[in-house]
Amino acid sequence: MFDDVIRLTHYATSVWRQSEPSWVRYFSVQTATRLCLGLCTTAFFSFASTTFAQQTKYLTVIVPFAPGGTVDIVARQLAPDLTSVLGESVLIDNRGGAGGTIGSAKLAQATADGHTIMFHHMGVAINASLYDNLTFDSKIDLVPLAYIGATPNVLVTSNKFQAKTVQEFLDYAKQHPFKLNYGSGGVGSAGHLAMETFQHAAGVQLTHVPYKGSGPAIADLISGQIQVMLVTMAAIKPYIDSGQVRAIASSGLERPAALDQIPTLAQAGLSGFQYEPWFGAFAPKGTPESEMDRLHAAINATLKNPDNQNKLKTQGLEVKLKTRQEFAEIYTQDIGRWAKIIKAINLKPE
Repeated sequence: MFDDVIRLTHYATSVWRQSEPSWVRYFSVQTATRLCLGLCTTAFFSFASTTFAQQTKYLTVIVPFAPGGTVDIVARQLAPDLTSVLGESVLIDNRGGAGGTIGSAKLAQATADGHTIMFHHMGVAINASLYDNLTFDSKIDLVPLAYIGATPNVLVTSNKFQAKTVQEFLDYAKQHPFKLNYGSGGVGSAGHLAMETFQHAAGVQLTHVPYKGSGPAIADLISGQIQVMLVTMAAIKPYIDSGQVRAIASSGLERPAALDQIPTLAQAGLSGFQYEPWFGAFAPKGTPESEMDRLHAAINATLKNPDNQNKLKTQGLEVKLKTRQEFAEIYTQDIGRWAKIIKAINLKPE
């Protein structure tokens, strides 16, 4: 393109030299040269801008919690493969606070063009009933995109707290109402509701300390600022393995392979207790069906990767592939189920 402009300039100036006086030829050549440079500069920046725009296309993945929590771990584990499958960069955008509702609101307000999605857990269904002042409609504005899997939670205590078994913990808690502090990723988060249902089932009263994600809460658990958490295995497993916290029970129906040395809460005396939050991806309302299909296929492709499956499994998250319709049904059912639980235990945002 630039060579053609230069050849045209040379031809024009040669014609001018033959037909114009010397002083005219001088200024004509100078003008033509400047014109050539101007055209080249304009063409270059136009070409560069177009190329840059094409190369900077990316997918924003909103994580509605602080770094270090389970949702953040899952998103960062899948991001490299998503980049490869989609052929575009993946940007993790942590928007923690208010039990994940700040990030959810950001998704609801995002342009529905297939370039913004959100990773969340079952707490997104809980929040639909827990908060009555949301700026979005959970059933309409947040569209289920891809189911990722589920994981049991783990009841963990600070090493600075004396209880080493579930029974010892319950005995102390019953004798000292509200003295023990438990942390969660925020009001309405999966860890919050897990502990609320646990307290209801066990007949104990603890004090809730909400954080902007389970990562900061775990840090305070390690330091002894709080005494207990019921947190997803993916978030807490590294700290259990390093001996920084003490695991005393899991919340699923069966002992997870990664922590088969500890009992389930049902085995430890809370008959019938089960809590296994799911994880999934959402898109804003209005995202074209073609983009929904493209993104669903890309996420499922990353979940089929044995390396991703194994890494998530070692942290307690069992990957399960589901259709968009199946995930939508789970989401809708859980909104209704948790609405009843929240009403039954009279849970309110703090």
